[in-house]
Amino acid sequence: MNVAPAAPEIVPDSEHKGLVARLPQPARDLAQLARFDRPIGWWLLFWPCLWGLFLGGAAARWDIALWLLLGAIAMRGAGCVYNDVVDADLDARVARTASRPVASGRISKRVAWAWLLALCAVGLVVLLQLRWQAQVVALGSLGLVAAYPFMKRITGWPQAWLGLVFTWGAPVGWIEARGFEALAPMGLLYAGCWAWCMAYDTIYALQDREDDALVGIGSSARSFGRHVRAGVAGLYALALVCWALAFWLVRPDPLVIAALLPMAVQLAWQVLTLREDGTDPLVKFRSNRFAGLLMALACLVVGLAAQA
Repeated sequence: MNVAPAAPEIVPDSEHKGLVARLPQPARDLAQLARFDRPIGWWLLFWPCLWGLFLGGAAARWDIALWLLLGAIAMRGAGCVYNDVVDADLDARVARTASRPVASGRISKRVAWAWLLALCAVGLVVLLQLRWQAQVVALGSLGLVAAYPFMKRITGWPQAWLGLVFTWGAPVGWIEARGFEALAPMGLLYAGCWAWCMAYDTIYALQDREDDALVGIGSSARSFGRHVRAGVAGLYALALVCWALAFWLVRPDPLVIAALLPMAVQLAWQVLTLREDGTDPLVKFRSNRFAGLLMALACLVVGLAAQA
């Protein structure tokens, strides 16, 4: 089967260039604007939702898990659209992002706002499937989301803010499973998710370190300087400690800590083999899709063990 060559306006880090190239131009631009061609983002948004649901003991709620997956796809897309509208001027000055639909002028900001509202409508449908307590928690993320695109302009650590935003699904999943009870494990789970997100997005930011310096925007990859590997290692270690404590509070048994070993090995591999140039940062960043699966299995095991 012959695959159509990727059109020049397809962004460089698209994961599905052949499929995207077959779409009509308007649909192609909308798909790229919502990052539908880069599913790693919605996987990373979805995993904490599933972790909270599983660790909270709601492993049988596959209907809610699927709704949360749809919500992750839609709201990740909406967040990307919003981010691209706000950052259009900066994206146009960075090589990796200059071909994005809004930055390049292929999609107007008016069309982008309409697309954002359509994606939010899907998110609203998902929200209505949750118990009211989880709805309240989910809505609490809106202020964090709205502020995120401006963080890189005012701080050298925008990934710290992203960690708050992108892992908000952990408390949503937990509250959906348990309501407002036993919040300490949820808090530790969320804290670990924050550190995990900050670490993997620091790895991702290595791709733009030079361009970010030229444009004058902050990133943890720049702020860590020569100590990126140590910074990422420290954040991953913090994540594992927080998750181990959360597991212990759910079921105080030394064996539950063993459930984290596969995740620990995967994160250690990222740190030990990380190269700060070429395509390796993107490879390591995308490997967190598999890391998320390992953590989901760990939460499933611990959540089921707590019910036994």
